[in-house]
Amino acid sequence: MSKADLFRAEAARRILLTDGAFGTMIQGYGLDEAAYRGEYDTGFDQKGNNDLLALTRPDIIDAITRQYLEAGSDIVSTNTFNANTISQADYGCEFLVRAMNLAAAGIARKAADDAEAADGRPRFVAGAVGPTNKTLSLSPDVNDPGFRAIDFDELKAVYRDQVDALLDGGCDFILIETIFDTLNAKAGIMAVLEAGDARGEPVPLMISMTITDMSGRNLSGHSVEAFWAAVRHARPLTIGLNCSFGAPQLRPHVATLSAQADALMMVYPNAGLPNELGAYDEEPHTTGGFIAEWAATGLINVVGGCCGTTPEHIAAMAEAVRDHTPRQLPKRPVKMLLAGLEPFIIAA
Repeated sequence: MSKADLFRAEAARRILLTDGAFGTMIQGYGLDEAAYRGEYDTGFDQKGNNDLLALTRPDIIDAITRQYLEAGSDIVSTNTFNANTISQADYGCEFLVRAMNLAAAGIARKAADDAEAADGRPRFVAGAVGPTNKTLSLSPDVNDPGFRAIDFDELKAVYRDQVDALLDGGCDFILIETIFDTLNAKAGIMAVLEAGDARGEPVPLMISMTITDMSGRNLSGHSVEAFWAAVRHARPLTIGLNCSFGAPQLRPHVATLSAQADALMMVYPNAGLPNELGAYDEEPHTTGGFIAEWAATGLINVVGGCCGTTPEHIAAMAEAVRDHTPRQLPKRPVKMLLAGLEPFIIAA
């Protein structure tokens, strides 16, 4: 049985748990710049370069990963959200991108395998791929709307380098997350499809959109329905939403996507909305209460946390979904579904 088949089998029996935020946990260590930098002197300040810690402080990344597994996570993601050459250019660390991804994947793989060996419950590793700080759909220059800082093939190549390293490091799935630009996501999808072709087997894909305002659209203007129409051709293992908002603000959009997508639904909201200092105050039991309602109404197959969430939040979610059956996938409609800013449906 492939890891994707095993994942689907587990998801048919129960609601699965992914992990929570790495950034929140790393902040708790109060690291100085020297701790981030380690032996690497690139001439740039490395404070805040969380992805580099897989090389300079792997003990911290390992400890955080294991805390999430102990809290109940069935999936752990790699600490590689910005481990790509575009994002790492801000730190002068482009030359370390492959090493970062290999190290982070190895840390997650070992922790997941140890947890599975301890209790026999399958654990999975998702290679986390962030959106980068460039967008294919929008110009960064307000005086030149047609300008693009990068083109599709360049971005696809950046993603492909990261994807190959994550797979070489032992990841089961690739998670393209926090998608604010649908075209960026399509470049990532193409990179994953090409990586699968090169390896001679499909690479299971997880896709997660982020909503940028209460209208339910991402930065490139797509509604959740239009986003699904744009990416469903990839037949992802999971589809869903993460970041941006807390569970109450995400709920209507979760319900909309859940009713349409014939893929497993994975949602990981923030721990509420940030306060005036940018911190998250929502307590684990509060988040757990929101997730319990999602589970009771059949909206989710996989749940976890994004910004501000901790192992305590994941433990509360695990308790909240324990006695609920997983969402049933809707039947794929026999219709042509096209994507603009809104979906366009042609009945068969």
